[in-house]
This record gives sequence, structure tokens and C-alpha cells, in this order.
Amino acid sequence: MPLFHLPALRGGLLALAAAALFGISTPLVQRAGAELGAFTTAALLYAGAAFMGAWLRQPVEREAALRRADLKRLSLMALFGAVIGPVALAWGLQHTSGTSASLMLALEALFTAVLARTLYREVMDRRVWSAMLLLLAGGMVLVIDRGLSGGVQLLGLLAVLAATAAWGIDNTLSRALAERDPGQVVLGKSLLGAGATALLAIATGEPLPGWTAALALLAIGASGYGLSLRLYLLAQRAFGAARTGSVFAFAPFIGAVVAIALGDRALSWGMATGGLLMLAGVALHLAESHGHAHDHEPLDHEHAHRHDDGHHDHTHDPMPVGEHSHPHHHTPLHHTHAHVPDAHHAHPH
Repeated sequence: MPLFHLPALRGGLLALAAAALFGISTPLVQRAGAELGAFTTAALLYAGAAFMGAWLRQPVEREAALRRADLKRLSLMALFGAVIGPVALAWGLQHTSGTSASLMLALEALFTAVLARTLYREVMDRRVWSAMLLLLAGGMVLVIDRGLSGGVQLLGLLAVLAATAAWGIDNTLSRALAERDPGQVVLGKSLLGAGATALLAIATGEPLPGWTAALALLAIGASGYGLSLRLYLLAQRAFGAARTGSVFAFAPFIGAVVAIALGDRALSWGMATGGLLMLAGVALHLAESHGHAHDHEPLDHEHAHRHDDGHHDHTHDPMPVGEHSHPHHHTPLHHTHAHVPDAHHAHPH
């Protein structure tokens, strides 16, 4: 099968794009938020993400809208992903190097994959496990290399570790909303997170930011948190939570490279080795091809879809071109093709 026809390719590239945006943001947040409180930094980042979410919203004819029943899950996503995660990261970045913090974020993939396997029973064959092990090994090599180099403050790294655990929970919770309009999900989560952290900043008496720092953090939040989250949700829609989280583990390497480019002189053979291991893991994901005979049970749901994917054969008059969204019904189907654990392939193995 040609590489570009593999079902994992689109999800892998989306996850890589999300990883690049988030990875670049980490050392930039360290610089822009150096003189600010952790709550203020988090509030500005997610205020920027909210602006991006509002801009990226799609009409209901293109993407499925959020529902009232989604509010509880969205609130939990905001708690872990837009309050605990960014606050812990902002504090950790003030107490360790940008390179070390970026590398520690590699462990987010481990939390995400374990939770996705536990909660969603996502299929993880030998190729996926091998890719995850390569990514984890690369992250461990990078972290150990930085630890042996000295100068790493333990509390700062532990705070970043807490952020990775919080974002791992957030990633797993967000899988159930991946079929909703990503712009709406970004907007809702970001507004809740920015509001909560802004109130905490006021309650704890954190100083007001200057215009330069505020605008910088808003811009970083719009790209590294807002746009990155939208791409992450689309990747989850394409090939599941575990695979998205695992490919996203390349973000720490990107962040470390950017930190070095900004003056954090920490380049070493350990970093190069870790980066190559992670790159090999990402390549395994992009080339994944899992196919067998399987059954589709009757299903009613709503999400953005096309009529050339082999799963949406209902009729329209006139037939729409490209992706569109509306409630639709799937009849029972038995067929064989390469697939990944998306909304239509959650069958057991």
C-alpha cells in the first residue's frame, strides 16, 4: 500500500504539527513568563487559546456542535489541562532550564497511552508498542542526559512531571469530544481555564503583567495551546488517543532544540541519541497499517465526514462536496481494510 494511503498518516502528521507548535511554545513561555506568577501566565496562555478557538469555530453544517451533556467532561478537561497543567508547567519553568523542562514533557505520552488503553481499550499491536517504547526510551535518554549534566532543580522537574500527568488525563478525556467541532472544544476549555486561573491570580495577589509580556503570552497561547489543541483533537479523531499522545511525544525534542537556539547551551550526544530514538518511534506510527476482517454494528452519531471513505454511504439531494456534519445512521457492515481506532473502529481484538 502506498505510504500516503495509510490511514495512520493523516493522524500522525496532525499530531506532529500539534507537537511542533506546543514544543516551540515551552521555551518561549519560560522567557515571556519569567517575571510573572504561574496563575497569571496560565490565564494569559489560555486567553490566547480562547481567541484562537473562537476564530476557528465552524458552522454546524461542517462540524458537530458541543452539547449540554458535554459540559461536565469539558470542565474536567479545563481543570486538568487548562489549570493544573499550565500552572505546574509555568512554575516548573521558573525553577529549571527550558531544555530540561521540554524533555521531561516526553512522559506525557506514557500517561496518555496507559489511560487510553485502560479506558478506551484502544488496540495497540507490536508496532505501536515498539513505537511507544522508542519514544519513551528517547525521552528517558534525554532526561537522564540532562540530569547527569547537573544544574537541574528537582522541584522544578517534579512540577513539570505533574503537568505531564495532568495533560495525560486531559488528553484521555478529550478523546470523547474529538468528533465535536475542535474550535468549540478549544474555546470552551480555554474560557473555563483562563477564567479560573485569572481568579486565582487575583486571589493570590500576583502582580499585573506588562503589555509586552501579556501580548507575548497571548500569542504563544493562541498558537502553542489553541491551534495545537485543535490539531491534536483532529489527530485523535483520525487515529485515537494513544497513538496521538505517542506521536505528540516528539514535542519535547522540538522544544529542547528551540531552547538551545535561544541560548540554552545544552546540546549533547545524549540529546542527539534521544532525538533519533523518538524520530524512529514517530516513523513507526506514520507507517502503521492494521487491517483485518471486522464487523460494524448499527450506529447513530453526528460528526464531520465525507462520502468517499467507505463508511458513509447514505444519500443526500444534492450530494455535498467535502466534509460536512449532521446526524446519520450506519447500517451493519462486514468488510476488510486497513484501519485505526477512530470513531468507527472501536471493535475488540
